[in-house]
Amino acid sequence: MKIDFKKEIAGYAAQRGRFDVVTVPELQFLMIDGHGDPNTSGAYRDTLATLYPVAYALKFFSKITLERDYAVMPLEGLWWSESMDSFTTDRDKSRWDWTMMIMVPDWLTAAHVEQAKRTVAGKGGAPRLADLRLEHFDEGLSVQTLHVGSYDDEAPVLAELHDHVIPQQGLRMTGKHHEIYLSDPRRTATERLRTILRQPVRHGS
Repeated sequence: MKIDFKKEIAGYAAQRGRFDVVTVPELQFLMIDGHGDPNTSGAYRDTLATLYPVAYALKFFSKITLERDYAVMPLEGLWWSESMDSFTTDRDKSRWDWTMMIMVPDWLTAAHVEQAKRTVAGKGGAPRLADLRLEHFDEGLSVQTLHVGSYDDEAPVLAELHDHVIPQQGLRMTGKHHEIYLSDPRRTATERLRTILRQPVRHGS
């Protein structure tokens, strides 16, 4: 039976117009870091061209060799900058740092990832294999919502989250802005893109 972790793990479901407090469990991800505007950065394009082939190589290895099948998880991104205003009132993508990542099941190991990287390298076309790592990420307490529409229209939602929702609940932002891309932008109209917007928080002012 194929496992769909989106239906089993807290945090992979959200509702538009509603801000939910969730506790995200520790998970492991394929990760690659970078900097700059994702619309123009060659490093960003190369990152996606590397993450997806490795993620699918792992999935097929798990299905065929380990006999444990699962649906490949959506692309996710951690985003940060010296000023959080670069995401809202002073939206400047050239100032963004990022980690793009895809969650993989905990039964897959670093040795499995290295094997998948060798498989992908043999086929060519994955330019950032040397930068890819497997890392555990424990996000914990977070507030999230679902944004429907263009990525460029996220700023008002984030401003509401950062400036009103979080402080009104006696919470404080910590960690990095997190996005989960539930839609494939190559196949989905811009106005229908579904993205979970998440901010890790802690209690206290």
